[in-house]
Amino acid sequence: MSNSYLALNHVSARHGRNDDETLHDISLDVTAGEVIGVLGSSGSGKTTLLRVIAGLHVASEGSVVLDGIDITTTPTHLRGVGLMFQEHALFPHLTVSDNVAFGLRMAKVPNPDRSIRVAEVLELVGLAGFGARDVASLSGGERQRVALARTLAPSPRLLLLDEPMGSLDRILRDRLVSELRELIVDLGLTALYVTHDRSEAFVLADRIAVLDEGAVVQIDTPAVLDACPTTEHVARLLGHR
Repeated sequence: MSNSYLALNHVSARHGRNDDETLHDISLDVTAGEVIGVLGSSGSGKTTLLRVIAGLHVASEGSVVLDGIDITTTPTHLRGVGLMFQEHALFPHLTVSDNVAFGLRMAKVPNPDRSIRVAEVLELVGLAGFGARDVASLSGGERQRVALARTLAPSPRLLLLDEPMGSLDRILRDRLVSELRELIVDLGLTALYVTHDRSEAFVLADRIAVLDEGAVVQIDTPAVLDACPTTEHVARLLGHR
């Protein structure tokens, strides 16, 4: 795909004491502003894929290209990637504003600009006025929003989300997934969203890449994927009988 913003070219990765292959020859092209769902069961390699893109795991083969630049060996902090995990990893001793400002402080953004940006992203995620609150006083959904605001604050070139809703109850999860989709589209972000949950992927993604045993076995729009699963594994993952 010539207009790809993110390109994975024949990426493989190994992991563990036995150097087992966890990703096998993955090629994927993502256009600017596209949301890709990465759907797979536990152990399929989906989190490893995100870690390779983020620079937290080294690919054994292949390349990762972002906006025309090969970042395969670029350190994580220089990739301009925002990464959010299921474990929000907020700092309990800091206020909401200080948590959100963490990445900006690491980037040495001046304090006046930092304060403005923190206020902007808190408003974006529906937490205007929460800056002085203690993280411990927040609900699960509010903590999730703080983690998202912290990820968005440095204006990442690429957003990577690894099952960020996994610890929330179903009703709250469904509402926040819809809100997240709307926010990503409004901001024009390019994003990859890892999940084992079919419904999350179908709500969020423009296309869904299904992983099985470290390989992409199908990538299609939600409608095509649901209507025409190409393997028995994909059909089972989608709940088809």
